[in-house]
Amino acid sequence: MTEARLTLSLLPETLAVARLPAATALPGWVDWSDPFVTVSRTRDELSVVCPEARLPADAQAERGWRGFKVDGPLDFAVTGILARLAAPLAEAGISIFAISTYDTDYLLVRAAELDAATTVLRRENTVRV
Repeated sequence: MTEARLTLSLLPETLAVARLPAATALPGWVDWSDPFVTVSRTRDELSVVCPEARLPADAQAERGWRGFKVDGPLDFAVTGILARLAAPLAEAGISIFAISTYDTDYLLVRAAELDAATTVLRRENTVRV
C-alpha cells in the first residue's frame, strides 16, 4: 500500500534555536505574538525557537533556520511521519531540527540548505514554497 503524500508549507520567517540554562526564567524577548515560537524546558536546559530577528545578539543560539510545516492536524495514530521526512534528508547529508506540536510536525533546516532540502522533500511529498 502506498502512503499518502504529505503536504508541507514553508514558514516565511528565518528562525533561531536558543539555549539557556534550565533555571532561567522565560526571557523578556520571547514574544508570544510572533508567528512561530516554541519553548521547551528540561532539567538540563531551556530551549527557545523563535524568529531570528527577535534574538539578542549575545544569545547562545544557532541562527539561520527555515521551517517546513506538515499540514495537519495529524492523527496521533499515524506513525512514521518524521521518519519519512528525516530519512531522505539524512541520506542527502542535510541535518534537521524537528519540533512536534499537538496538531502537526515542523522540520527545520539550515537556510543555506533550503533549496537542497526542498528538492529532496518534493520527490515524495507536496511542498508549497
